[in-house]
Amino acid sequence: MRALPMLERSIMTQDLARIRAFVQVFDSGGFSSAARQHGRSKALLSKYVTDLEDYLGVRLMNRTTRKLSLTEAGEAYYREASALLQQLDDLDASISEQTAEPRGLLRVSVPRNFGESTLAPAIYEFLLQHPKMTLDLRLEDRYVDLIDEGIDVALRISTMQDSSLIARKIADMHVVVGAAPGLLKQHGTPQHPDDLRQMPCIVDVNLQGQSNWRFTQDGKTISVPVSGPVRTNSPLAARTAAAMGLGLVVLPSYLADPLVHSGELVPVLQDYLPTGQTLQAVYPHRRHLAGKVRALIDHLVVWFQQHPLS
Repeated sequence: MRALPMLERSIMTQDLARIRAFVQVFDSGGFSSAARQHGRSKALLSKYVTDLEDYLGVRLMNRTTRKLSLTEAGEAYYREASALLQQLDDLDASISEQTAEPRGLLRVSVPRNFGESTLAPAIYEFLLQHPKMTLDLRLEDRYVDLIDEGIDVALRISTMQDSSLIARKIADMHVVVGAAPGLLKQHGTPQHPDDLRQMPCIVDVNLQGQSNWRFTQDGKTISVPVSGPVRTNSPLAARTAAAMGLGLVVLPSYLADPLVHSGELVPVLQDYLPTGQTLQAVYPHRRHLAGKVRALIDHLVVWFQQHPLS
């Protein structure tokens, strides 16, 4: 927020204590109440406010024995001053958190299968490094509203960002379209995404698009509607169905790779797979990121550099 010119001049020449006193007095509803709440004398607060008014050359408050109100100039000054003081307080807290050891409760939301199979060692290593931290790890495949549910950070696999949130890339990821060797022998190996329209597919409803699978061709995204004998909200269940020959499946690489290496799944359509999918740490839009959240995100970035997902 852009400060008023008179506020800028006062900050250069006036002690912030005078500005803070003005805001505290109005927030508290009077000099006596502010003195009790903030441990200052009523006389000192009155002097600070008077000095501020004298410097600005304008009356900020109307004072009576029963009521305190702001003048028009006082209302404008209060809006800017209170916002500026909040920014300074937030900045102080942010710097303090960055230099202090992370501590306290951290609420983290993660897709269930990713959390169980891949994230758990990374995040538990973080706890070992920071013994003053405690963790509330939510493993769930539904969409979580971070603000309403009090979540500090969510790990999401996505190419899209919610504009009301802030995201930081943790690691690159890719997806695999695969099928059991027996199914490909029976139905043939698809050469183009459109071939999937006539083939049995396993639909994981957690996927963006669900039964409309997305591919890329000549730099453009194409969407192919698929259907098959199984719809499920579990990537592991979808993987099992595919391995048993019930249909083709789209899986994140961390789930597909073990079965690809064992020969239970054969990757197909590799030239058409979308790129740009990442593991992201998503957190509510705040001016200053809490130190404990920043510490976890920094740890995960390093962890997945050492333990790539693909």
